[in-house]
Amino acid sequence: MNIKALNKFKNMPESYWIASTETTDFPIFENDADIDTVIIGGGIVGITCAYLLNLEGIDTMILEGNRIALGTSGHTTAKITSQHDIIYSKLKSKMGFEIAKQYADANETAIREIEKIISDNSIDCDLLLQSAFIYTQQKKSMQKIEDEVKAAKQLGIKASYVDRVPFNFSIEAGIRFDDQAQFHPRKFLLALADIITKRGVQIFENSRVVDIEDGNNYIITTEHGKRINAKRVIIASHYPFYNKHGAYFSKIYSERSYIIAIKAKENYPGGMYINADQPARSIRNQPIEDGELIFIGGQHHKTGQGIDTKKHYDALLEFANTIYTVEDIPFRWSTQDCMTLDDLPYVGQFTPNTPYLYVATGFKKWGMTNSMASAMILRDLIVHGNSPWQDAYNPSRRTILPSAKTFIVENLNVAEQLIDGKLSSLPDNVSVDPGEGKILKIDGERVGAYKDDNGQLHFVDTTCTHMGCELNWNSAETTWDCPCHGSRFSYKGEVISGPAVEPLKFGDDVNTLMKLLKEDY
Repeated sequence: MNIKALNKFKNMPESYWIASTETTDFPIFENDADIDTVIIGGGIVGITCAYLLNLEGIDTMILEGNRIALGTSGHTTAKITSQHDIIYSKLKSKMGFEIAKQYADANETAIREIEKIISDNSIDCDLLLQSAFIYTQQKKSMQKIEDEVKAAKQLGIKASYVDRVPFNFSIEAGIRFDDQAQFHPRKFLLALADIITKRGVQIFENSRVVDIEDGNNYIITTEHGKRINAKRVIIASHYPFYNKHGAYFSKIYSERSYIIAIKAKENYPGGMYINADQPARSIRNQPIEDGELIFIGGQHHKTGQGIDTKKHYDALLEFANTIYTVEDIPFRWSTQDCMTLDDLPYVGQFTPNTPYLYVATGFKKWGMTNSMASAMILRDLIVHGNSPWQDAYNPSRRTILPSAKTFIVENLNVAEQLIDGKLSSLPDNVSVDPGEGKILKIDGERVGAYKDDNGQLHFVDTTCTHMGCELNWNSAETTWDCPCHGSRFSYKGEVISGPAVEPLKFGDDVNTLMKLLKEDY
């Protein structure tokens, strides 16, 4: 039975990881405090880093703007692998053997560290050892595959060349990485959060940080006006919201990608797979109580840009139908990744002039091992003053020459999006259907309108509160997304993901919103 004939997407997007775990209920930060180290962000970086620092006896607090492990950590494919597309041959060529070796060692070590934490704490999180494969179906990419196998072996990774994968399509060439793994990220993180709170780590949810003041210590202010005096601050909020130093908004761009979780007539053959071609396709499975789910991922694009986002799910289903008899699609979701200019994350001191202020961001699409590696790097920098992998991950590394073209292209794109959004012509009167969002012009103002399934309209100011870019409607997730720096807002204007920290102006009727807009003048 071909799923195309059915009501293929019956529900709103929902992550399997989130649907299959309990909701957390940590308190809001309500009292001013003094503490040694504050971690901003309760995803895999923040929680694993807090775990490692706690083992070193460092008094640590996590401040999360939403609920922990609901962001990228709750929307990942959760491959624990050092196979990060075609990367090691590129790193060797552009940055030298030593940097490539540091990156390989960091990610291979991260796999073993995750395994160790799970074993030491008897965490039940569906950990399964797997091999990871990357393949090409194009003859022109065969040399890239061969170069990558050679580079990976030289760097100490258990890599081998393959000429087939266990699906009903042929490939030209592929790579197999052994001793890799997969798991359930929220089962892992929620168990770890429970462990660290029992050991004295404080976790606060719905406590978004909106400002950091630097001085002898750092003064952190939350959205509720509460303040924390901290010796050290780690910004692990995925995209750094702090703009006073470092200009990270000019060195990072955000991409979205999509996942459908299918039930199929055929059994999954094992392993984790990704192609080296475009469009990108990722495949892995997940055991569940009544069988298994097969995750089909891909369709990446810059946040807030591109085609109608619903079409990305359609494309993934079309691919799934070529290799499986799809019987159901119980889950689908999208995720967001921070991309750097030279493909390496930024982990370490925020800038050379901000001692005791640290950052971890830019994991591309490989956040499971890079997050664990980041936690280990930050622990070592704080406890020992250095890390064996610090040069590869250094946010202030001197890679401007190999990444200069990317820097120029990405910042031109931001400028184009900013200008195009301001100049785009808008209709004065347009009807909005239930479930639809549109940008309207009302009394000369650009306004976002969304009509829910009950026929209620919801209006927002579509100017992003981060740096003033104009937002675009995301039909697949019913959100307003920024095409410049990737901030995302709900249809009621609430911040879903940064770097924005302030919500949009919102009204359930247009008069309320117009009154709020006029108060700015």
